Amino acid sequence: MDVQVQNNADERRYEVSVGGKPAGFAEYRLRNSRVIFTHTEVDSAFEGHGLGTTLARFALDDVRQRGLHAVPLCPFIAAWIKRHPEYQDLVPAD
Repeated sequence: MDVQVQNNADERRYEVSVGGKPAGFAEYRLRNSRVIFTHTEVDSAFEGHGLGTTLARFALDDVRQRGLHAVPLCPFIAAWIKRHPEYQDLVPAD
């Protein structure tokens, strides 16, 4: 499976594709030094292939690399961070 993930800054979302076909996205807003995740979706045709995890990991690794914080308003991203304690330091205490 040819999986690609990118940050589409113009659309303010991380996008995952499979074989060049759109498969999902994680929308965000950028406020000061925070990436506020608002909604994540994976197309039902691609569910069960770990694309949500691939998308979340890429997005949060990008947040870390850019020296920003993650605010997981999206239930999927919030649950993913909870299950992966190595990313919990990205979430600001306030």
